[in-house]
Amino acid sequence: MAKFNWLIELRAWIFFGLICSTTACLPTVEMEKVVYSNDFSDLNLAGFENGKLFIFQNDTVAGYYHNEEVAAKISDLPPHNFLKVTVDILIHDSWDGNPNDSLSGPDYWYMGYDNTEVFRTTFSNSPCAPTYCLYQSYPNEFFRQNVPKLGATQTNLPGRCIFGAFPNYTTRYAVSRLIPHSNSSVRVFMGAELLQGNSPDPICDESWSVAKIEVVAIQTN
Repeated sequence: MAKFNWLIELRAWIFFGLICSTTACLPTVEMEKVVYSNDFSDLNLAGFENGKLFIFQNDTVAGYYHNEEVAAKISDLPPHNFLKVTVDILIHDSWDGNPNDSLSGPDYWYMGYDNTEVFRTTFSNSPCAPTYCLYQSYPNEFFRQNVPKLGATQTNLPGRCIFGAFPNYTTRYAVSRLIPHSNSSVRVFMGAELLQGNSPDPICDESWSVAKIEVVAIQTN
């Protein structure tokens, strides 16, 4: 089923990127190989830039981070023309999503490879009421108005710091992107640009962690 889903995504990517008049333009997946997978459970930070570990909810994760960038460097890749990058991230405490002001946001998170940013979005952990809601862009790119926690894989975790005693203030997401790539090495990076100008301790107010990174090399015909 996973390979079938990937074939659909690859076909959609090429359909919008090329002008094809027949179905002969559609690709066939010839090779799919996991070239990097790290959930940090074995404390392995080899090749992981700005790596640090801490325990969150009995799991070892990379973090916690604020306005920082981290990266995984992967070499000796097999022949391929696409990479699928999936990052499981934990969004801690009071991320505010899309507001455009001098105090609280937008709260950006981004990812990319080598020198190319491929995805920039915002997240919100704010409760959402009919009269007041701090919207986020995810699962779309910034600027899109979606309700907080849309697209999350887990929402019932406590915060890390300022809301550490409260449930629903850490949200887990699996962010996945398919990118064209053919070099023998890659640097996959991710980071955040957070704004909390009215907080005496911005890192306690907003932070994020990496629970898992997986990179799959894909070769199509």
